[in-house]
Amino acid sequence: MGMIVVASANGRVGIGRAMEILRAGGSALDAVEAGTRLVEDNLEDSSVGTGGLPNLLGDVELDASIMEGKGLRSGAVAGVKGYPNPISIARRVMTDLPHVLLVGAGAERFARESGFHTAELLTEASRQVWESRLAGVLPGWATPADVRYFDEMRKWSQLATDPEKAGGTVNFLAKDRDGTIASAVSTSGWAWKYPGRAGDSPIIGAGNYCDNRYGAAACTGRGEMAIRAATARSVVLYMKLGMSLAEALAEAMRDLEALEDPFWGRMNIVALDRDGNPAAASNYPDTTYIYQTDGMDRYAEEPRLVVTRNGQG
Repeated sequence: MGMIVVASANGRVGIGRAMEILRAGGSALDAVEAGTRLVEDNLEDSSVGTGGLPNLLGDVELDASIMEGKGLRSGAVAGVKGYPNPISIARRVMTDLPHVLLVGAGAERFARESGFHTAELLTEASRQVWESRLAGVLPGWATPADVRYFDEMRKWSQLATDPEKAGGTVNFLAKDRDGTIASAVSTSGWAWKYPGRAGDSPIIGAGNYCDNRYGAAACTGRGEMAIRAATARSVVLYMKLGMSLAEALAEAMRDLEALEDPFWGRMNIVALDRDGNPAAASNYPDTTYIYQTDGMDRYAEEPRLVVTRNGQG
């Protein structure tokens, strides 16, 4: 397969731009960064960038990572406040520093030194959602695990201060005309998270992994689960071991069954094999992902492979 862009469903606003870049001869790295930035700037998306739902103190903290499958170059930031495009800061970490991950004040200092501009990240709409959860008003979609999470974080909020979905992320994967694969992940993390919490999105191997030799994968959902199971790297590793893309996704989802977690919840993965074939998986039904090849006028939206907690599809 030729050039392709794969994204989580909320990447609709950016997938067209990413494909334009590939068609113009741009790199997969350029494509995933540009697509992600458009989602970060989308005020209607409360899970990424500006307008992201805040932590339990009311501060929006952003995480992101980016990876190139040629040479496994990586960059990531976590706990960034006041900078609306963490994916671009993560890319500069990759290209300008001898490091992979910067966090908190250090990441913000680097962003300032690199010429990035600050902005107010908390929108009025997100503030209202945050306040309603603080008051104990839960959404109709809340699962038992979600209820436990909200109850637990409300306790910490009361100690600290005497959607809309609770969390969300955007994933982009791309393969360019040279055969190079790149991946990008950006998020504002779980609403009401404890200050300083980092999920899987900025962790290479957990929420994001890319290797030209085998493929790429990126995750959304309960990041603590992906960290403990190294989910993104596992998908790529299983392809290295000879599994098909679908088999690798299913096996990585089954790995999560070993986790003891009272907040065990949603996990979604998008993936791309080394030949540019896309696929995605989830442990919840009725979820989708999107992709677009250079021969398509617009993206296609497809259902994810469903692998439930007992391992059945």
